[in-house]
Amino acid sequence: MSPIKTCVLGVGLSGLVFHIPFLLALPELFELHSVLERNPKSPGGKVKERFGVDVKIHRSFEDVVEDEVIELVIVGTPNATHYEFVKGSLEAGKHVLVDKPVVPSAAEARELGELAKSKGLILFAYQNCRWNSDFLALRRLLSEPASSPVSIGEIVDFESHYDRYRDKLKGDWKEVDAPGSGQVYNLGSHLIDQAVVLFGRPNSVTGLATNVRGLGNLNVDDSFTIFLRYPSDASRKHPLTVILRSHPLSVRSSQLRFVVRGTKGTFVKYGMDVQESQLRTMSDPKIDIFTHAYGREPEEIWGTVETIESNGNIKSTSWPTLEKGAYTDLFRNLAGAIRKEETPILKWEEVIIQLEIIELALASSKSGRTLSLSS
Repeated sequence: MSPIKTCVLGVGLSGLVFHIPFLLALPELFELHSVLERNPKSPGGKVKERFGVDVKIHRSFEDVVEDEVIELVIVGTPNATHYEFVKGSLEAGKHVLVDKPVVPSAAEARELGELAKSKGLILFAYQNCRWNSDFLALRRLLSEPASSPVSIGEIVDFESHYDRYRDKLKGDWKEVDAPGSGQVYNLGSHLIDQAVVLFGRPNSVTGLATNVRGLGNLNVDDSFTIFLRYPSDASRKHPLTVILRSHPLSVRSSQLRFVVRGTKGTFVKYGMDVQESQLRTMSDPKIDIFTHAYGREPEEIWGTVETIESNGNIKSTSWPTLEKGAYTDLFRNLAGAIRKEETPILKWEEVIIQLEIIELALASSKSGRTLSLSS
């Protein structure tokens, strides 16, 4: 298939780290046609400075939607702008890849999903953490048959963390009191997405979102704990509690990532996927993304499985992260979906569930009540 002519809106962290490297690394699938950079500091703009590549620079969104050559628009701008940019791109007949959490409300996501469907366009959420090495290793563990010596049985308690230590503000748009700001929308959307992929739609949500550091606008949360509850049913003998947490004052190395308790054992994992840190310093994606080291987790942060043996003793087994982190697979699937050669892995219905959970978690935090998630 011919490469998909693509325009990236925003050349900050999102564009330069999470999108443009993969467009450049997959020239058989994508052509980086242009970027939206309103005030380039140099004639070639940030893409030229970072990667040495010449691309067309649009100064306004109006210029982007009027450019008939563009097939795909990637939206990597502040969350409060997503609805306008996604809707305008779809109305102009362009496919869209949009950063999580997509838009600030489930109602807006439903509207955009219907618009894309009515026009026969692909609307794709950038939930790249589905392709993190730690999550891929966890999914492999959970797929182990019940007879496996490392099977932890039916999951009864699932704890997922995205912690770090930051005692100062970064001064970016994520810390401004605006639609879609705060860590529930930012990091929470990753954890919620992974929970929905594994367990589906919960029946209730309890949230606690706070500004624990007392920095900046106190209405903007910098930490959260979210409980999702799944009752026992035909597919689940035991009720399941999912706990999603992010804290900005977590002092440890490596950070806790997963604690998964099952009826037969427990899985514990420390350390984060390495792709973001690698992408931040990458200058030649066509080479660097396909090296042996890219996306490969160091052995010292592999997880551990503890199971009960027949004699009642606890056996500890290292669970190796054999999978490399693979954000490239997201882009490959996106290209296949646009060219009608593959089914999108990321379902827009799952995006809507994620936003419903975010809205309920924030409402729960304000009211101090557990809230039901209607079917």
